[in-house]
Amino acid sequence: MTADMPTRSPGPMTPAARALAPDLARGFMLLFIALANSHYFLTGPSVLGGYPQNGSGLDAAVIWLISTFVDGRAFPMFGLLFGYGVARIVRRHEASKPRAVRRLLWRRSAALLVVGLLDALLFYVGDILAAYGVLLFLGAWAVRWRDRWLLLTALAFFVLNSLPSDGSLVISLAGPDAAMLPPDGVTMVAERARVALFVAFLGPLGFICPFMVGLWAGRRRILEYPERHRLLLGVTASIGIGAAVLGAQPVSLVLAGVVTPPNRPTLELLGSLHDTTGTLGGFGYAALLALIAARLHGRRRPVTDAIAATGQRSMTCYLMQSVIWAVAFTPFLLDLSSTMGVTGTALLATGTWIVTVVLADRMRHAGNRGPFESLVRRVTYGPGALARTSDPAGDERRPEPRTWST
Repeated sequence: MTADMPTRSPGPMTPAARALAPDLARGFMLLFIALANSHYFLTGPSVLGGYPQNGSGLDAAVIWLISTFVDGRAFPMFGLLFGYGVARIVRRHEASKPRAVRRLLWRRSAALLVVGLLDALLFYVGDILAAYGVLLFLGAWAVRWRDRWLLLTALAFFVLNSLPSDGSLVISLAGPDAAMLPPDGVTMVAERARVALFVAFLGPLGFICPFMVGLWAGRRRILEYPERHRLLLGVTASIGIGAAVLGAQPVSLVLAGVVTPPNRPTLELLGSLHDTTGTLGGFGYAALLALIAARLHGRRRPVTDAIAATGQRSMTCYLMQSVIWAVAFTPFLLDLSSTMGVTGTALLATGTWIVTVVLADRMRHAGNRGPFESLVRRVTYGPGALARTSDPAGDERRPEPRTWST
């Protein structure tokens, strides 16, 4: 740490102080999350990896696209960006004592846990905000670790999660259960309470690797200064996305009906390959979007600003998706799970994302942070947080980046 670094004012970051790349990545990532989540509501005589196997040729093409480029690739990027954001919070409070920073992160953790569990109970049982709340509660101890320990921990969990198992969603033979499609309100709460707690407390195991890499990258401000890390980002994007596309093919071709499903042990190996390369793909997508942001910096356009605004309000937009899934698929509401196909859900997911982008852009023009972003900031920083602004030194593109000890 350099002795002449300016002291950061505690409190949330103002919109003007934000760098483009992280917000652009979060905003675009929400499209992939919508595509990854929505098809798991579909029912059919035979389901594999969340896809009914009796669809049309167009459905088969859509299945191949989503399973190749989206499934198992969006959430690692989400995890990396989450860790990156935590690193930025810690940097803005580097003058505070470690215990004070941990308490701040624990308050944020509590807000994520409560909001996530409520979303899981009322709207979408697969919500991951609660899992990120638990991850942050534990990760608050890791924010001061040396770089080598962050990367070694990431590597250990990468290897652990790459071991073959029958737990990969991409090879699951199960269709949506009563927690996903509850027949009534009582069943909804009873079934979802059990599943939501399972996801909240075991889900973090799958996100520790990208979270730790995000902490490391956030320390070096790689996404905030992509023009200074073009080689690293270029290599990461090329290798990560290339590995993800190639590693997905054995499973994607099976899901699309092009290849006959192999025996179960082989399918478990292929599912592990799909998920493992998906983690690399998440890193690759984040790197690619950072390079795009570097090219766009200084000449932003309406679409770019709107997607970045969505990233700034990612929690609100993510929860909007949950409401749409609940209305569209819950049996005692519209009950579309048996009438829509994979193509239909992909169009619904894309349309939902576009609507959230438009709404987020309107919130940006109105100077509204987003209701859930405001809630989390209030819980994290206190009642006066929304009235405070960062000092000029908090501009994420002004100070020289520093390297923490390794």
